[in-house]
Parts: sequence; C-alpha cells; structure tokens
Amino acid sequence: MASHRKPRTRILTSPGSRRTAAGLTTAALASVTLLSQTAEAAPSRPKQSIEEVKQKVDDLYRQAEVATQKYNAAKEQADEQRGTVDRLLDDTARRTQKMNDARRQLGTYAAAQYRSGGISPTVQLLLARNPQQFADRSHLMDQLTGAQKKAVSDYQEQQAKAVRQRAEASRSLERLTETQASLKESKKDVQAKLAEARQLLSRLTAQEKARLAELERKKEAEAKRKAEELARKQAEKERKEREDRKQHDTPDPGTGTPDGGSGGSGGGTSDDGSYATKAAKALAFARAQMGKPYVWGATGPNSYDCSGLTQAAWKAAGVSLPRTTWDQVKAGDRVATKDLKPGDLVFFYNDISHVGMYIGDGKMIHAPKPGASVRVESIYYMPIYGSVRPA
Repeated sequence: MASHRKPRTRILTSPGSRRTAAGLTTAALASVTLLSQTAEAAPSRPKQSIEEVKQKVDDLYRQAEVATQKYNAAKEQADEQRGTVDRLLDDTARRTQKMNDARRQLGTYAAAQYRSGGISPTVQLLLARNPQQFADRSHLMDQLTGAQKKAVSDYQEQQAKAVRQRAEASRSLERLTETQASLKESKKDVQAKLAEARQLLSRLTAQEKARLAELERKKEAEAKRKAEELARKQAEKERKEREDRKQHDTPDPGTGTPDGGSGGSGGGTSDDGSYATKAAKALAFARAQMGKPYVWGATGPNSYDCSGLTQAAWKAAGVSLPRTTWDQVKAGDRVATKDLKPGDLVFFYNDISHVGMYIGDGKMIHAPKPGASVRVESIYYMPIYGSVRPA
C-alpha cells in the first residue's frame, strides 16, 4: 500500500555544502569574539558615588544662585532704565510741544508783519530752512523787537533741548535692549543649571536616595552642633558683659538706676536699642514667610529667593536694601561671626551667592534653594563668607 506522507527534504551533504556551513559558523564565532573584545576595550563610564552626586547637585544649585543674582541685577537695571526711558520720552514730548508753541508765536509775528506790508526779516526767518543761520546775523536781530527776539530765542532753545533729549532717549533705549538681552541669558543659565540638577537626582535609585538623605542628616547635625557651640559662647559673653556692668556702674542718686541706662547685650546704648527695634520688625516679617517656597528671582509676597527675602524683611522695618547679595553685603557695617546679633545678614560662599538673616543661637531664617521653603537653619550649613549689620 502506497504511503501518503510527504517525503522529508534531504539535507545537502555534499563536500561543498559542508564547507559553506563551516565557513558561516566560523564567521559568526569571529564576530562574537570581536564584539566581546570591543566591549572590553571600551569600558563603560564608572558610575558616580552618591557623595559625588551630592557634591555635583550642591554645586549646580550654587551656580544657579549665582546666575539668579545676575538675573536679579539685570532685572533691577532694566527696570531703572525703563523708567529713565519713559521719563525721557515724556520730557521729549513736552519739549516738542514747547517748541511748537514757540514756532506758532513766530508765525503770529510773521503774519502780522505780512499784513502790514512786505516780507519782513521775521518772515524770512520763519520760512528759512535753518533759522539759526539767520539768527546769527546781528543786523537781522537788530531789526526785531524785544518780543520778537524773545520768541526767536525761545524757539531755538526749545529746539536744541528737544534734539538733546531725543538723543539721550535713543541711547537709553539701546542700553535697555542690551540689559534685556543679559536678563534673558541669565534666565536661561538658571534654568539649565536647575534642569541638570533635577536630572541627576531623577536617576538615583531608592537606595541611593536614602543614602543621600542620610548624608544630608549628617551635614545638618554637624551644622547644628556648631550653631549650639556659637550660642553657648555668645551666652557666656553676654553673661560676662552683664557682670562687668554691675561691677563698674554706680547707682544714680536721682533715679536709683545705674548710669548708662538700659540693660541687654552690647552695652545697652541707644543705637543698640534702635537697631534691636528695627531688627525685631524685620525678623517678624521673615518669620511670617516661613513655609513659602523658594523661587529664583522672586521678591514676594508668595515666594522668595534668598536676597528677595532679606530685602523684603528689612523693608518692613523701614530699611531699604539693594536687590542682590553682591550689593547687600556692602549695605552695612561688617560684623564678626562671634558678634552676630538678630537681624544681621550672613553671606555664604566665596562668590557671595547666598544670604540669610541671623535670628540668634547660631541660626538664621533664609530661602534655601529650589524645591525648599523659607525655614530656620544653622548658619554653619554653608561656608560663611561674612556678615553685615544693615541698620
């Protein structure tokens, strides 16, 4: 009985086919070997340690703060220049109106002389392309009345001032355009630094994030320890000052109180009292902002950057501070860290890119960085550059 199964396809077993198969196998093995050698020759970039990532992120945040201060300076300058341009344009418009009034006055004199007969020198002056040329001729001026001479003089004066103001407004507009370009560049720089920091943090695993948090806790604990040490030294200093005042001051027979007046740290002078009053107002304002987010370039009322917070706080106390950390560090008397008083401004890093307000006990209120809110922190959390007393 015949089979209905389809016969299997036979594998070629000729010498030529065996050689072809062997060649293909050899080539495949060679390719795998080559790829393996290439991978070994070009090793992958070693992964950064969590400490290196933290350092990189901290550096990026600090660079972003530097760029923020540049942005703040450019914005402040742009706002001032915009006000100058607006004022100059308004002045130019008023000056042009005065020039037109003077021209109309000249026209009145010219029309009157025309009606009385002939084209007078005044008419020639009015119709001339360059009135200054005619005014420079003394024989023409001799023929004009006092009122006419004043009208000519007023016209020339207003015309010259209008030309000068238009030129000044044009220069101010050019400066404003340059500042706005700088403002745009600083904004891009800030955004780029923050984006890079976010990208680095987003790549961390849960375990790495936990390790990063542990490093932050250790840093905060060390900063807190230093703050407590400063607080202890300041308290000891105040205690000794009080004892010295008790030993050296004598009661006033009329009042029964020591000469020199009030107590408190720093000798109790009226200047100290005045500063303490202003500082209390500034600190009350700063404390009321606790929990509001850090936003670069912000000056309130819903968010702040570091210098925006200190500026707003001292403004509440009636003291005007510049916008940037670089200018605020110049707005007061320098103070040693051991002599800090509540309200003093503490600046950080060699580039003076951050500032906080001292509240006592080695602590400050500040707007820390993107992703954080206004809070109290040890002044030793960052390297201190220096401090000033702004009032």
